[in-house]
Amino acid sequence: WLGLKKIYSITKQGSYLLRIELQDWRGSRRHIEYSFSLGGPSTNFSLQLARTAGSIPNALPERAPLRFSTGDTAGASRCPQRQLGGWWHSECEETNLNGKYVTPRSRGRLDRGKGLYWKPKKGRYYLLKSTKIMIHPTDLKSF
Repeated sequence: WLGLKKIYSITKQGSYLLRIELQDWRGSRRHIEYSFSLGGPSTNFSLQLARTAGSIPNALPERAPLRFSTGDTAGASRCPQRQLGGWWHSECEETNLNGKYVTPRSRGRLDRGKGLYWKPKKGRYYLLKSTKIMIHPTDLKSF
């Protein structure tokens, strides 16, 4: 991780896109892109998203501020404590790209709530083998 303070200092300089690339255990690769804004430390690095493109259904709320939380700062939601890892949680079921690295089992129920996953509200649950989270300026010509 680059770190929230560093990402905030970069993104406050201009307009950026957020791209999330996901790979599941069958080798399928998908992505989603958002225009976004990231608040500073006083807002717990709140994140606001608006989907712009992608090959996977959205699993994060749009236009609603999402506060970054960890197991020791979870507040009432308790999502990071149950799911292991800090993330921008709104509900505990939508996504966790910063959880424990969990491989699928051939038998039995997977403890998927602690792993890396992407779960759209109405759609397939994606257990993930790898993730990439990247940002780039919306106007690449100016850089």
